Amino acid sequence: MKSRRTRSQTQVLDLLKQLENAISAQELYAQLKQRKISVGLATVYRALESLKLEGVVQVRTLPSGESLYSPAQADTHHLTCLRCGNSIEVTECPVHGLEHHLNESHQFQIFYHTLEFFGLCETCQLKGAS
Repeated sequence: MKSRRTRSQTQVLDLLKQLENAISAQELYAQLKQRKISVGLATVYRALESLKLEGVVQVRTLPSGESLYSPAQADTHHLTCLRCGNSIEVTECPVHGLEHHLNESHQFQIFYHTLEFFGLCETCQLKGAS
């Protein structure tokens, strides 16, 4: 059963849908302020957490510990360099079958999944070899 969204939750979700890339809570707060939407940083965090639990917002935590938020998509996959932090989106998904199996076998409602591989990008590999 879905509860009714607060005004802050709606504002946060609407802004996330307008952005092309995932964004941190602090950046989202700054964007809201820039648009003259009066909301506190703690409220932004609460709204993001509530929307995440509803399954409409997903969070991706970078190796630096920073969390990036975006509207929930079917799934996301990345190759992330541990040295420079660069992240490359991967379009193939090797786990769709597993997702379906887990959904059926555990009666678990899956909103989305993420798959992330960590290592060194080509540039950082070349730098390390020199």
